[in-house]
Amino acid sequence: MNQDPNELRKFNTLASDWWNPNGSFGSLHKMNPLRLSWIENITSTVNGKKILDIGCGGGILSEALAKSGATVTGIDLAEDVLAVARDHALTSRLDIDYRCISAEKLADEQPAAYDIITCMELLEHVPNPCSIISACATLLKPDGYVFFATLNRNLKSLCQAIIGAEYLLNLLPPGTHDFDRFITPAELCRHARQYGLSVEDITGIACDLTARHFRLDDDAKVNYMVACQKT
Repeated sequence: MNQDPNELRKFNTLASDWWNPNGSFGSLHKMNPLRLSWIENITSTVNGKKILDIGCGGGILSEALAKSGATVTGIDLAEDVLAVARDHALTSRLDIDYRCISAEKLADEQPAAYDIITCMELLEHVPNPCSIISACATLLKPDGYVFFATLNRNLKSLCQAIIGAEYLLNLLPPGTHDFDRFITPAELCRHARQYGLSVEDITGIACDLTARHFRLDDDAKVNYMVACQKT
């Protein structure tokens, strides 16, 4: 299975902190409105769409999509984190189908089943990101959209995303990221096209580390997102 036991253990340990906006995943809470608006701008709307959130974690994006009218399935391999997602969805009175299953296995079960797929901050945590991209292409309906978010691999991303965010400003727990697993936009786009996905948009997410403020930006040198459509 395309998983790293150390990564799963790390996120399971932090599961109880997932919905704390000032905690270990505070940056995800701050980025979430930007991601949702970007997805809706490209797709026109998520209302009424069947959406798969791969690597859903505690459900921050899954819940935002459900509140916007989508039918959402969230999958993850970290079982403690999924338990938090299920509990929070119940408290929020949201009907989200959370499953502990890999993207690859789900692709075998449900080919061409989803209008939209989101895969945020996952590719840099798995041994074989190409396998995830391939599964996304299989899971998408024709003309469907998949949205990836990950981290670029260069000196700026090392300084900001790891040294600055993890060790100087404590925006993320130390050891959250492995620089060697970061993926350049060129690499991600090449893999996407390999599996029949057309790259429609690339946008960066800039962060003022001192103010802990995020915004969409043309600079994709650190955090960035890629929108692809199934051709």
